[in-house]
Amino acid sequence: MRGLGALTRVAREIREDVKAARDRDPAARGAGTTEIVLTYPGVQALLAHRVCHALQMAQVPIAPRLLGNISRALTNIEIHPAARIGQEFFIDHGAGVVIGETAEIGDRVTLYQGVTLGGTGFASGKRHPTIQDNVTIGSGAKLLGPITVGHGAKVGANSVVIHDVPAHSTVVGNPGHPVRVDGRRPEGPDADWVHLPDPVADAMKALADRIADLERQIADLTGNERKEPAAVRPLLRGKGQNPAAG
Repeated sequence: MRGLGALTRVAREIREDVKAARDRDPAARGAGTTEIVLTYPGVQALLAHRVCHALQMAQVPIAPRLLGNISRALTNIEIHPAARIGQEFFIDHGAGVVIGETAEIGDRVTLYQGVTLGGTGFASGKRHPTIQDNVTIGSGAKLLGPITVGHGAKVGANSVVIHDVPAHSTVVGNPGHPVRVDGRRPEGPDADWVHLPDPVADAMKALADRIADLERQIADLTGNERKEPAAVRPLLRGKGQNPAAG
């Protein structure tokens, strides 16, 4: 009965992993289950991790790390056997993803290539991030230390995050700054990184506007002729279909 229960659980986990790939990768929507399992490194690494984690929890020596190293060599994705990962987790593309020993990942989380859930310092204990449910982390993002990324948050590509991320917020930049996207709460695996706000550019524009206002006030006080400030032209937004999809 125990063996039957284990097989049932493995079959359910494979179905969930394949479903997550189809839901979040447009390229996988026409692919069969066998094709996804055999050709998607993110799915393969996750399946291998489930075995490694079970062996780790059973305190089996050597085997979890050995199997984990084989999985890393084959998929270019490194997941420590002790890391805790929830349901419907998906790694898109996957190359260069690193998930540390004390990392905890909730349900329906999406990572893109080059993401690091890393530690800081050499102390033992909790030293890697905790990722809550429905979080999306963009390509190349680095999340370091025992921080918490709240439910429904998004981390922009190449961001470096060293502080907690509030729920339903978006973080961009280095170091990461929480921002909003058009006043709405981002949720789910939306990968439209092209239209994220730029807090540095916003701050520079605010300074330029302030300087122009002060120059107008000085011109009024001194009676000098006002000089129109140079025009600041924002970059044009792309039109049509989201170029970040796929």
